[in-house]
Amino acid sequence: MASRTEPSGCSGRGGGGAPGVLPLPLLLLLAAAALVPRGDGQNLVTEDVTVVEGEVATISCRVKNSDDSVIQLLNPNRQTIYFKDFRPLKDSRFQLVNFSNSELRVSLTNVSVSDEGRYFCQLYTDPPQEIFTTMTVLVPPRNLVIDIQKDIATEGEEIELNCTAMASRPATTIRWFKGTKELTGKSEVEQWSDMFTVTSQLLLTVGREDDGVPVICLVDHPAVKDLQTQRYLEVIYKPQVRVLQNYPLQGLTREGEPLELTCTAFGKPQPTEVKWLRVDDEMPQHVVVSGSNLLINNLNKTDNGTYRCEASNAVGKSSADYMLFVYDPPTTIPPPTTTTTTTTPTTITDSRAGDEGSIRAVDHAVIGGVVAVVVFAMLCLLIILGRYFARHKGTYFTHEAKGADDAADADTAIINAEGGQNNSEEKKEYFI
Repeated sequence: MASRTEPSGCSGRGGGGAPGVLPLPLLLLLAAAALVPRGDGQNLVTEDVTVVEGEVATISCRVKNSDDSVIQLLNPNRQTIYFKDFRPLKDSRFQLVNFSNSELRVSLTNVSVSDEGRYFCQLYTDPPQEIFTTMTVLVPPRNLVIDIQKDIATEGEEIELNCTAMASRPATTIRWFKGTKELTGKSEVEQWSDMFTVTSQLLLTVGREDDGVPVICLVDHPAVKDLQTQRYLEVIYKPQVRVLQNYPLQGLTREGEPLELTCTAFGKPQPTEVKWLRVDDEMPQHVVVSGSNLLINNLNKTDNGTYRCEASNAVGKSSADYMLFVYDPPTTIPPPTTTTTTTTPTTITDSRAGDEGSIRAVDHAVIGGVVAVVVFAMLCLLIILGRYFARHKGTYFTHEAKGADDAADADTAIINAEGGQNNSEEKKEYFI
């Protein structure tokens, strides 16, 4: 019977001379090593992987200048995930995406934080090559919440707001906005195992312009985009008061004319009471107050003063003042009665000028009267002179012809006329 020769190292004998049996993984490894061609110039290539918790990660082991060497992928615990296209690890989340002589690509679904770490790509050459890729698992923050110290704030009050981003990885960054304006908060980070909780505090002094404005808490994190939450501010404030002049719409408030004022008040809550009063004096009896309106039908100088409108709500009281100054009524001087009509313009006096305005009006009247008298006197003088010259011219012609009426001829008439001129002084006639 022919004898059998066993390879050295492939069998062993015990005390009973029974042949030894190698473990199956070692046999597979030896068989694979026997099939791997020896050579240099092999290069492994891979990339780090970043994935969000619950999503799919893809790990790739690639070979440059492939010579059909065996590619193997191991997890962070050095357990074989895939040996060529065979998966020894019983984790169904790992699936083969692609296998060839130059690439081994594997996907991992429903990634969790426990999957994070180094994954090794091995190539069975002589000597063997190995390279690792790092998987980073991101966890987005949960339960982004804004807590506000007071739901309703009063104007001028400082309130505290807190925004909390829970259980994120890595720690998140929180930014604050009031409307479109970015504000600065103060953040604190707490770590629980592999997770981080971040709380940011914002101190804000509110005004009436902040009522109804949103305060936004915005998260900056690589695992999430545009994650934010917001709260609308509610601010109460005391009334804002204004006094409007309804009549007269334009011009001065004159004596004898009416005056109408309206008080407007707006606040939060809306003012419940609006009232009029006169500062440093009693309200005149003829003043009519109806709600937010004030009416004076016939203004006079005793109405001068400051009138105040007050409005109040649960927050406080506010007021607005109106200063009344009653001017003199318009003054018109009638024209004098003469043959020449002279009209003086209407003069509006400002009661703020006092006696000076009255003196100016009197001066204009006196000047107008004097001018009228002078014109009247000149007209009378012209009439008298005219009548005087007319009388004396008639007397001259009468004396010149006297003596010629009884003459027999022209020569005698001339002689009588000349003689009449010589004796004219004896026969003078006077006319009054």
